[in-house]
Amino acid sequence: MSARPAPVLPALDEPRLIDKEARLRRALAGFGSVIVAFSGGTDSAYLAWIATDVLGDGAHCVTADSASYPARHREIALRLARDFRLRHEFIVTSEMDDPNYRANQPDRCYYCKQELFTKLTALARERGIAAVLDGANADDRGDYRPGRKAARQMGVRSPLDEADLSKDEIRELSRQAGLPTWDQPASACLSSRIPYHSEVTAEKLAMIERAEGALSDLGFCVYRVRHHDDLARVEVGPDEMGRALDPALREALVRDLKAIGYRFVTLDLQGYRMGSLNEGLSLKPV
Repeated sequence: MSARPAPVLPALDEPRLIDKEARLRRALAGFGSVIVAFSGGTDSAYLAWIATDVLGDGAHCVTADSASYPARHREIALRLARDFRLRHEFIVTSEMDDPNYRANQPDRCYYCKQELFTKLTALARERGIAAVLDGANADDRGDYRPGRKAARQMGVRSPLDEADLSKDEIRELSRQAGLPTWDQPASACLSSRIPYHSEVTAEKLAMIERAEGALSDLGFCVYRVRHHDDLARVEVGPDEMGRALDPALREALVRDLKAIGYRFVTLDLQGYRMGSLNEGLSLKPV
């Protein structure tokens, strides 16, 4: 199994970065108490860590558990909570019960976040917690992210974005803090692997999770399995394309994905890129 190549971070303006982090700390202190929507990804992990560093037990890190949340991410969240002494808990979300979510229109993420933030804001009211926070960052502003609309409607704050922190800056601050998630590949819920207008089902999500587990077991570091009914369209990082074409590895990949239930296995020669299922849609930032 190959080691995951660490991302090469650009040269950052260190004084500016220090100023942004100080601004973030002041904002967190001003809340007094918070719930952090904590998935275990790079952004939410850093937010959970720094909120805990500033607020101590006033920072409540909450992870939503559902069929669309990969078990591997759950393990990361648990490990981070243990190693960094986060005040952490899981809640169960029921986005799969919403026909709007299952219909898988381009605004699917809105209904997922609406379910999550409804539960988190209710939890905050019940416990007298001042604010609910998410891990959106400054780079998310120009992307199509309907979940941000739900966050605004529910009064959820995005302190990383408000401090003007970019993804690369969050990675660097995470690295300085000793967080193992600093170089973690981008992650997203399993439903993002299903083409729009194709219904989201628990069965499809289970197939996708098993298929991506097979890719991980074969040593791939950056990957997605896009689910097109009985066809698996595999995306891997551009630097891993050669491995995917190795005859022995290719044979193992096809065998493992067919054993999961796919009839056809294809390799996307463009490689992994975020939001590839958005291609061809006329989407505006939300």
